[in-house]
Amino acid sequence: MLLDTYGRVATDLRVSLTDRCNLRCTYCMPEEGLQWLGKSDLLTDEEIVRLIRIAVTRLGITEVRFTGGEPLLRPGLVGIVERCAALEPRPRMSLTTNGIGLKRTAQALKAAGLDRVNVSLDTLRPEVFKTLTRRDRHRDVIDGMAAAREAGLTPVKVNAVLMPGLNDDEAPDLLAWAVENEYELRFIEQMPLDAQHGWKRDGMITAGDILRSLRTRFTLTEEGADERGSAPAERWVVDGGPATVGVIASVTRPFCGACDRTRLTADGQVRTCLFATEESDLRAALRSGAPDEEIARLWKVAMWGKKAGSGLDDPSFLQPDRPMSAIGG
Repeated sequence: MLLDTYGRVATDLRVSLTDRCNLRCTYCMPEEGLQWLGKSDLLTDEEIVRLIRIAVTRLGITEVRFTGGEPLLRPGLVGIVERCAALEPRPRMSLTTNGIGLKRTAQALKAAGLDRVNVSLDTLRPEVFKTLTRRDRHRDVIDGMAAAREAGLTPVKVNAVLMPGLNDDEAPDLLAWAVENEYELRFIEQMPLDAQHGWKRDGMITAGDILRSLRTRFTLTEEGADERGSAPAERWVVDGGPATVGVIASVTRPFCGACDRTRLTADGQVRTCLFATEESDLRAALRSGAPDEEIARLWKVAMWGKKAGSGLDDPSFLQPDRPMSAIGG
């Protein structure tokens, strides 16, 4: 198992399939994009499947989330999902996506064995979407989410980030829309993972702000810690249920003590935390011919060194050099 010195056991693996993205969200990267990883730096499909197999069969991983960048840009995605679905024991598999390519891929992903999707959508207004993402693709995202729901990739979870002066008034409208369409909405506090290093704690939309806004229209009943478990989102029942809404408050209400995640970047580095400043290289071991036992050992060593928390409240906190697009969400 992947145990750390604080007694936490990682059972949830986040796998970044690419650092590339077809949006340019203001809280993630500059308008001109980034210097993408070279093809030789990226793990191959075979290497990704091998690492997931080691994680599942030797290290106790039960959940696999494919992320990016934008994972739907990975040409071999459907094949990777299909091969991982054949593992014993079979992990539960999900995908975090911007939704643009879901309309054409949802059925194939479901047939390959994907269980569900998380889709990023920060606004219901096409003009605000264009401002936030620097792309005019709002309708593609809406259609992609509907295709995922129809394909059975459920529950479809919606991830929304509220930004001051842009969409900070939309929380109640987003929730009403999600309830109507049977999507599970999760608000995420903006995190210091942008490539521009422009994040500032002052002025960010906090969990408290979001909840106050939602309560102007809805009655929210907290589910409580027993229901939450190791999930990053605190959840509230909406107007007596069955719908729920979640808030992932990584900055103001950190949940590090219950974290059960390990992360693999698109270039084969183990990350113990989104905010980690160190990585452990598995790609070099793969390409030097290391057996599965050695790769599993290296992974265990990496996770043993996981820190107690993200360090966001420490005055000496340094934002990671690698942005969200490179390390996976």
